[in-house]
Amino acid sequence: MLRSKFLTAGAAILATALSASTALADITILAWPGEPSESAFRKVLDLYNTTEGAKINSKASVIYFSQQGFKEKMLADVAAGSKEFDVMLTSTYDVGLYAPFMTPIDDLVTDKVYDVISKNAIETQKYEGKTYGIPTDLSLHFLYYRKDLIDQLNTDPAWKAKYEEISGKILGKKLSPKPADQWDWDDYIASALFFTKSINPDSPVRYGTVLQMKNLLYNIMLWQGTVASNGGNWRDKDGNITIDSPAYKRGLEIYKIITDNEATPGDSSTYEYGEANSVFGAGQVAFMVQWNAAVPEFTGDKYPAVAGKLGLSHEPAGSEGPKTHFHSLGLGLNKNTAKLDEAKAFLTWLATAEPMKLYAKEGGSPPLAEGPMSEIAGDRPEMVLMGEHAAKYGFVMDGATSAKAMGIYTNMAENFTGYWTGEMEQDEAIANVVADMKKAFAQ
Repeated sequence: MLRSKFLTAGAAILATALSASTALADITILAWPGEPSESAFRKVLDLYNTTEGAKINSKASVIYFSQQGFKEKMLADVAAGSKEFDVMLTSTYDVGLYAPFMTPIDDLVTDKVYDVISKNAIETQKYEGKTYGIPTDLSLHFLYYRKDLIDQLNTDPAWKAKYEEISGKILGKKLSPKPADQWDWDDYIASALFFTKSINPDSPVRYGTVLQMKNLLYNIMLWQGTVASNGGNWRDKDGNITIDSPAYKRGLEIYKIITDNEATPGDSSTYEYGEANSVFGAGQVAFMVQWNAAVPEFTGDKYPAVAGKLGLSHEPAGSEGPKTHFHSLGLGLNKNTAKLDEAKAFLTWLATAEPMKLYAKEGGSPPLAEGPMSEIAGDRPEMVLMGEHAAKYGFVMDGATSAKAMGIYTNMAENFTGYWTGEMEQDEAIANVVADMKKAFAQ
């Protein structure tokens, strides 16, 4: 197995040259904020600073911006020539936007890197044939559910009868309960209704589910599995905008039905990742769709209400089966850095087995190759599921790696949140998004 001390020939030469100097400056890394990845990454830096960094007389530190406006601030800084950070965040959906302000790192991506990091994850960090980041986190979505509640729903005759009654009354069709891994979106809605106490006074939880509907682009990424599972995309093969479609209308309606029936907390329009975790972890809801990064929060002792009861599955299916948004976060080189050699030395070390496995064990979600993945599977069994889901259900919307992607997601968040909260009609929200996308793609 690859160890951090076994550097590639090029990296070994670099390390030797760097260690000969006693005046190397420290490097600063701008990383994505939020737990558990934030605390996990700090431990990786501690390892670097006491091992490889110490050998070359270089120390790495990390800074975090707020998630709100993170990408906009980073872009403004690098475009202005900022040297505040030497290593910066990159991701699948904005690599095209930041590429002009980054230095490609193809010289660091050797065959040994592929022994540690899956090849398809490296591909998600490429733009126009060049690699801009070492992927540190794979992001996709799971259906998180309470096994005890879903099991009872499928075995208790009284619960089954109530479920059928509620679905028939509100959805206009009598549905029967199913195991969570067999759900389609109708099953998701019906289950949300059944487990909502205002609809079913005998529900053991207050709400069926929790939706993340804050006006935030990442919430659109979380939601758009409803669209892709029904065959929706941003554009067709000829580049035509395809937002005004049955798939998008269906996706929007799924959230709207749940919201209008108060099957999600009333202040869900202010919710994102952290709030959803808190509500699910407190035992107030039966299930949710959430980023894979949340799994470690529910497998420890942080949330006793969920401990030992967590079930994981793919998202509910649409007409095209289950789908999940898929991207990677990574770290690459700020083109403005005056510390290029030190920054490259850090990224070279980061792409080895020891730091990547440590990051995984501490709560990060690195896209590990098969070898190191098998070594940490006992500590992080969901990472094996993560790899399977990425391969089977992962999608990237057409145009979602372009320089325009972040702005499009932001516009969708503004308009679709407006629809879900009743501020505008569905047709208006869709028309606004279509107009923005035509402008973005110059149609």
